[in-house]
Amino acid sequence: MSKIMAEPFLIGEAMTGGYGGADILHACTIAVDPGQIAVIVGPNGAGKSTAMKAVFGMLTLRAGSVRLKGEDITALTPQARVAKGMAFVPQTSNIFTSMTVEENLEMGAFLRRDDIRATMEQVYTLFPILRDKRHQAAGELSGGQRQQVAVGRALMTQPSVLMLDEPTAGVSPIVMDELFDRIIEVARTGISILMVEQNARQALEIADKGYVLVQGANRFTDTGQALLADPDVRKSFLGG
Repeated sequence: MSKIMAEPFLIGEAMTGGYGGADILHACTIAVDPGQIAVIVGPNGAGKSTAMKAVFGMLTLRAGSVRLKGEDITALTPQARVAKGMAFVPQTSNIFTSMTVEENLEMGAFLRRDDIRATMEQVYTLFPILRDKRHQAAGELSGGQRQQVAVGRALMTQPSVLMLDEPTAGVSPIVMDELFDRIIEVARTGISILMVEQNARQALEIADKGYVLVQGANRFTDTGQALLADPDVRKSFLGG
C-alpha cells in the first residue's frame, strides 16, 4: 500500500533554471509548511537567493514546478503570486526612505480594499519600535529598524508566506538576534517563513527546516537542529 505524503503548503520542486542561458539551479527543491521557518544556507554563489526568487517567480524555470496549497503556480508572475498570499522582501531597496514608517506600511496594503487598521496594529505589536517612530522618515532609521519596516510592509498584505532575502545582512549580532525573535513571532501567527541567510549557524537555530545548497543543488536537507549537529555540515559550512 503506498504511503500518501501530505503536500507541503509551498513547494518549489526540482527547480532547474537561471538567468539567460546558464542554469544556476539544478533540480533544487525547497518547501515550507504553515507556521514553519525554512532557511536556505550555503556558500556564496550557491544559488540561495536564486532559489527563493525562483519560488517567487522572478526567473523562468526550465524544469520543475512551484505549488502553493496544491495549486500549480509555476506560470504566475510575481504580482499574481502576491495576490495568492506570497510576500517577498528583497535584500536592498525594500523601503521608501523618504516616506514615514506609517506611510511605508500603508503602501504595503495598497492592493487591499478593506480596513487595514487591525493589520497595522498587529505590525506595531510585533515591532513596537515602529509604533514609536511611525511619523519618522524610514530613511532616518537604523539598519535593523529599516528591516522591521520592510517586514512590516510585507505583512500588511496579510500573506500566508513571507519570503526574506538575507534579512540580517549588515546588522550587528544583537540586532540579528532581535530580528530573528521577531521572525519567530511572525511564524507563530501561522505564516510560513522562507528565508535566505548568510548567518547560517544562527539561522539554523531558529529553523524548523534547513536547506544547504551547493552550486544550485540540495546538499543537505533536515531540521535546523539536525543540520547543526551533523559533523559534515559543521565542518564544511559552519566553520567546525
